Amino acid sequence: MNATTWIWIGGAHSLAFALFHMAFWKLFGWRQSLKAASVADRAILQILNLRLIYVFLCIAALCFVFADDLHGTAMGRAVLAGMSLFWVGRTIEQFVFLRINRPLVHVLTALFVLGAIIFAVPLFL
Repeated sequence: MNATTWIWIGGAHSLAFALFHMAFWKLFGWRQSLKAASVADRAILQILNLRLIYVFLCIAALCFVFADDLHGTAMGRAVLAGMSLFWVGRTIEQFVFLRINRPLVHVLTALFVLGAIIFAVPLFL
């Protein structure tokens, strides 16, 4: 596969995570479960999730519209490296903050590692 294909896969990966995060309110029953949190904690969690959705959608758009620029310019390569490091960091945080031995957690961890790989590969092509 060429760099553009990897970048488009990165766009699909980012879009999938945006959609996944959009479902958090329903998946995790936030309407009920966040009632136990303080007003500040409840607001911060939801605001951060909305901003993360925005970031994932922006990265997906960049991957789909500017794939050649992401591969062929210093700034684009910095974005790819930054996203790869984002997923490396997210993988590490998974082990630090979410020490739950469940299949879904392991699948998510694998998807985080996959994201790191997807965004790194075009840097070597």
